[in-house]
Amino acid sequence: MVTKAYRHQSTFCRIHAGDSVLYKLTEEMARLRCDKAMIVCGRTVSHKTNLLTLVRGVLGDKLIGVFDGVQSGSPSTSVLEGLAKAKACDPDVVIAIGGGSAVVTARAITILLSEGGTLQDHSTQYPAGKQPVSPRLMKPKLPNIVIVTTPTTATNRSGTAVIDSETGHRLEMFDPKTRPEVVFWDSEALLTAPAELCMSASGSLLSGVLAGLQSVDLNILAEGDLRQSLFLLMDNLNQIRLCPENSKIRIELCAASYMYNRAADSGLTGGATGVVTALAHSLDARYPECDHGSAYSIMTAPGMHFNIDYNCSGQARLGRILGVADTQADERTIATAAATKINDVFTMMKMPTRLREVGVPRDGIRMIAEDAMTDFALHRNIRPVEQSSDLEAMMEVIW
Repeated sequence: MVTKAYRHQSTFCRIHAGDSVLYKLTEEMARLRCDKAMIVCGRTVSHKTNLLTLVRGVLGDKLIGVFDGVQSGSPSTSVLEGLAKAKACDPDVVIAIGGGSAVVTARAITILLSEGGTLQDHSTQYPAGKQPVSPRLMKPKLPNIVIVTTPTTATNRSGTAVIDSETGHRLEMFDPKTRPEVVFWDSEALLTAPAELCMSASGSLLSGVLAGLQSVDLNILAEGDLRQSLFLLMDNLNQIRLCPENSKIRIELCAASYMYNRAADSGLTGGATGVVTALAHSLDARYPECDHGSAYSIMTAPGMHFNIDYNCSGQARLGRILGVADTQADERTIATAAATKINDVFTMMKMPTRLREVGVPRDGIRMIAEDAMTDFALHRNIRPVEQSSDLEAMMEVIW
């Protein structure tokens, strides 16, 4: 019997988790040989929590600047404001405090700080009729530290996507050197986020884990991480609203997020539900009232239906893991049942599953589809998508 070769990759990341772990910041800065930190966060963190006070108390005069202009979705105007602040205070380490937008904004700032030029210069290009091209960003980057307030999948990724404030399009950059050196899952920091924000981050994470478990070539190490991530999600999701002051729930969701990203580093291509990712990116970029998690709760099950003829076996594998059908049933029956189950899970989480629930008018479907055609994830989708009308037809069903 021939065993198919596979690749596993583990990237370095030091994690501190639990109560009152922020005091480890000075130790980590010393290890990185850094003594000039700039914080990147949003105004909610700076004005409505005590996190800046806590970090300032730990770092003292090693904290030389704070940029608190992070905005949801990481618009380019916010990134450029943060870049100006970084140039003015000249840090040797960047500390992101917050959810995905803070993490991504901090990474974008470090890219521009070292590479120069514009965001457009460093973003993935989509030449007509050809494969997307991501510029090689070769210059050294400042180390970054992340103090998360939600279980965001953005934490230890290589990709950085910001929104062009003029066009509304995503600008996607790729640079493994921007991964964080250190991540903090601090109980107090995680409890500063409202339960609904934690649910949103967990919703997009759940979609990613479900997509990974449908992958065509899923190696045993990635599958192990994904199964444990799914277990932690299913065990904790219903508890977020019921026990909003339980930090253990949020730390376990952060662990689920980390394991999902580790599985992604083991060769997941994103092809199983690339269409979901592309449409979700377009939806939450075009409609700010649609949070990140809601975009995924709406698109996940329809994306599976869209791809079923191209990935029936992968979807059936997920169905068996979820226990949705008799194992003797044919694969298409199990795959269909899996998509139905997923839709039911998001409904149980009280997350939207229809476009009109997040303010999308019927005539807004075309713009979402057209935007998605230039999203990198769509080019990985297991079912080739040649025209935006295919995506429009899919979304008409869920309007």
